[in-house]
Amino acid sequence: MKKLSSFLLLLLVVFTTQAQIQEPVKFKTELKTLSGAEAEIVFTGTIEAGWHVYSTDLGDGGPISATFNVDKISGAEVVGKLTPRGKEVSSFDKLFEMKVRYFEKTAQFVQKIKFTGNDYSIEGYMEYGACNDENCLPPTQVPFKLSGKAAVTAATSVKETPAASVEEPVASVSDSIIEPAATAVTPAVGSIDLWKPVINDLKKFGEANSQEDMSWIYIFITGFLGGLLALFTPCVWPIIPMTVSFFLKRSKDKKKGIRDAWTYGASIVVIYVALGLAITLIFGASALNALSTNAVFNILFCLMLIVFAASFFGAFELTLPAKWSTAVDSKAEATSGLLSIFLMAFTLSLVSFSCTGPIIGFLLVQVSTTGSVVAPAIGMLGFAIALALPFTLFALFPSWLKSMPKSGGWMNVIKVTLGFLELAFALKFLSVADLAYGWRILDRETFLALWIVIFALLGFYLLGKIKFPHDDDDTKVSVPRFFMALISLAFAIYMIPGLWGAPLKAVSAFAPPMKTQDFNLYTNEVHAKFDDYDLGMEYARQHNKPVMLDFTGYGCVNCRKMELAVWTDPKVSSIINNDYVLITLYVDNKTPLTEPVKITENGTERTLRTVGDKWSYLQRVKFGANAQPFYVLIDNEGKPLNKSYAYDEDISKYIDFLQTGLENYRKEK
Repeated sequence: MKKLSSFLLLLLVVFTTQAQIQEPVKFKTELKTLSGAEAEIVFTGTIEAGWHVYSTDLGDGGPISATFNVDKISGAEVVGKLTPRGKEVSSFDKLFEMKVRYFEKTAQFVQKIKFTGNDYSIEGYMEYGACNDENCLPPTQVPFKLSGKAAVTAATSVKETPAASVEEPVASVSDSIIEPAATAVTPAVGSIDLWKPVINDLKKFGEANSQEDMSWIYIFITGFLGGLLALFTPCVWPIIPMTVSFFLKRSKDKKKGIRDAWTYGASIVVIYVALGLAITLIFGASALNALSTNAVFNILFCLMLIVFAASFFGAFELTLPAKWSTAVDSKAEATSGLLSIFLMAFTLSLVSFSCTGPIIGFLLVQVSTTGSVVAPAIGMLGFAIALALPFTLFALFPSWLKSMPKSGGWMNVIKVTLGFLELAFALKFLSVADLAYGWRILDRETFLALWIVIFALLGFYLLGKIKFPHDDDDTKVSVPRFFMALISLAFAIYMIPGLWGAPLKAVSAFAPPMKTQDFNLYTNEVHAKFDDYDLGMEYARQHNKPVMLDFTGYGCVNCRKMELAVWTDPKVSSIINNDYVLITLYVDNKTPLTEPVKITENGTERTLRTVGDKWSYLQRVKFGANAQPFYVLIDNEGKPLNKSYAYDEDISKYIDFLQTGLENYRKEK
């Protein structure tokens, strides 16, 4: 038993050591001979759920494209370019702000070659990029080495001969450099080994640095708030007292009436949750995610929100065909028991569509970006609970009905307010399409100007300065309306500095990127002093300062978000600029090394060819991680001062991360 326990403990230690190394993609390589003197090198990859591998020829400024690279070749020549095969997903990526193509679950790339002699030898690698919703891997290589005999005669047909599979290696602590080059890898600080692994040292600080996924809670709360909004609309609120009274009067037994009201509320929940599940089961979570970033879809959804906004303003009335609700209602009257109650709940869903439709639509679009099958169902669960709650509560406490606010003009105020919000969100969806097609009609300052006007007009409406067709002539402004107007006008004023480049963190998720801003006075940005690890460490040693390593990438969107949302904070920027030596290392830097460096990882030989390869290897071998962004604090000898930090825009956590590192550094001195 002790032996078993020891073995399990050892297994746990090994697992935690490799916990941060991500290997979501595995490729195998084979050679398939064709008729005549031609053959294909086929790279077939399996991709973990949530990850995707990018295709070829994506262009500059985007993710890493798949490429075919040859180091040595004899007896053969390359024909054409690397070709993707299989089902490609093509969509506009809001993060990269361009249209991208990628593979999910499986990926296949093919490179055609032509034999020029009987003996051939080919050595090289395929390079690819992979990302999920939170981070990206550095440029990853799939090495291959093929040799053999081939018939040159075109009439000769050769059977397919698969080569040995080549699995992509994963870094480990025991990795070694076979042919070190002084200019590429050797540390510059005396005899101190700055490349020594510190994975165990990081664990002492509690390196199990997995963020808690609060997305489901957030989705539920968002759905619940949406249900509360729908509750106070003219489509739903007047129905509550009528429905509850019906349940209480239809039966002489009060307990049965209450039970029916509970059943009614549960039926509403079942209907909306089933709708959320049906949407993802029909279309699929990945399809919804791709749809949410599709330019055409965003244009259509923008137009839909504008139409609903016009309807809420009183231009016209949107309703479903009357025969639908009539048919369901008559069916409910013809039946009895639980089925009749369920059909009554279904009737409510149809009748209230004109008010609930835009809220549900916006909710589903937002949660679809999570890529989760259950996310829309969770959102709809929150929405339905908020919608069903009053029916149940008023049935339990019938006396509350007397104190229930009567239907009136206040509901139209809520409806018009929703119209303004829908108009604002319509611009958000139009912005996605604008970036996709490069129209440049909705740059950041244009977007902010429109939002400022919309929320200012909303504030004036709530103060009674603007009237719509369905509004009452009452000149009095209630206290709730006054505070809503105050919030709206304050928000409009808050956005005004953004016209000159202020970050506006509250709207960063909605507004176009900062680079679309034509006029920008904001200069509070943090820039690294060094982009070379060894030189930066030497400088830190001479000036007796700790180091902050920033493993990043040119195509890392979350890295840019951290730099804009967190590094621009005055306290954060002050600590980084004054107390640390910031070294930024780009893992996708394509600058060639002075000479290639061969290394061994997990018993497999690899070659470092670029500066990015070098920094990626450093991240893997020293810190046991390979995703970006990745921040780690170290002293002059390369020892960690705190656990690492990944993507998390919580400024207080980041400040605590930096200050803890400083405190530990001072303790060493």
